[in-house]
Amino acid sequence: MKIKFSERPSNANENVVIVTKEEKKMVTHHKEVFERLLKEIHKVIIGQDEMIEQVMTALLCNSNALLEGYPGLAKTLVINTIAKAVDLKFSRIQNTPDLMPSDITGTYIITEERGKREFKFQEGPLFSNIVLADEINRATPKSQSAFLEAMQEKQVTVGNQTFKLEEPFFVLATQNPIEQEGTYPLPEAQADRFLMKINVDYPTEEEEIEIVKKFTEKADVKEVHKILDKARLLKLQDLTRQMPIANDLRKAAVKIVIATRKNKELFMYGASPRASMALILASKARALINGRAHVSSEDIRKMALPVLRHRVILSFEAERQGLSVDDAIAKIMK
Repeated sequence: MKIKFSERPSNANENVVIVTKEEKKMVTHHKEVFERLLKEIHKVIIGQDEMIEQVMTALLCNSNALLEGYPGLAKTLVINTIAKAVDLKFSRIQNTPDLMPSDITGTYIITEERGKREFKFQEGPLFSNIVLADEINRATPKSQSAFLEAMQEKQVTVGNQTFKLEEPFFVLATQNPIEQEGTYPLPEAQADRFLMKINVDYPTEEEEIEIVKKFTEKADVKEVHKILDKARLLKLQDLTRQMPIANDLRKAAVKIVIATRKNKELFMYGASPRASMALILASKARALINGRAHVSSEDIRKMALPVLRHRVILSFEAERQGLSVDDAIAKIMK
């Protein structure tokens, strides 16, 4: 059965979203699916609800995400667990300064069959559904650029041949915010290809006690069962784009992004129109995850920080005042 939101009448007030009973029933069903998915993930992961929701938001938007947090906060474990629950092929690339682009994309090798030699392309770890680029800022700019085409075009070019990547495809990258020696900061063009930058925080005291108990008393970890599959995820991605949004909320999202370019007291460089598209799309995905049939102002507010924090550069005056990027974005949202 094809899932689709109903068409809105052309003469309807664009600031009012019309929702039918069937649509309400449909999004309620999908909310239950996401709740089951979260419950399955929590068999392994304790806490980190916000990180899990934002990673799932990136997956629904068919986009990439950058996770930044201190070591030991389960970034890799969360991504691996989500891949199992959604039944996606998972691969991990540990970025180091000596990593070569061919280690990522793959390369041609000489094979011999029936006495005849020929070049054959051997796929690299990039040929997967979910690619974890661990500590991406440890790789050199040349190796980082190997991800760029795959992230944007969903394809890989090696020599004079182009290989399409299997859908769905996501790059979920991690980086350490404290250890900056021997690292290569992501170029602005590549950072902009990430839908959002997810800040991963420490667990609460109660959560940490539960983590210690879970992983120091039992050697076995519960098996994660499949909740979604590729076909269902692709349908949910299509449904995300159809999610209705009122015209005034669409304008408000665009105004937030434009404000980062106009407010020179807070920002030296603001976000591009790609940020406007990302903010609206991420808000649509969050609405679907939370069981709403339309985007709300809360979705815009919650998604503004992760969508914008890696796309803007603070002004000298803002830095002098001790403002963080999140503080500056919060100011313009008011």
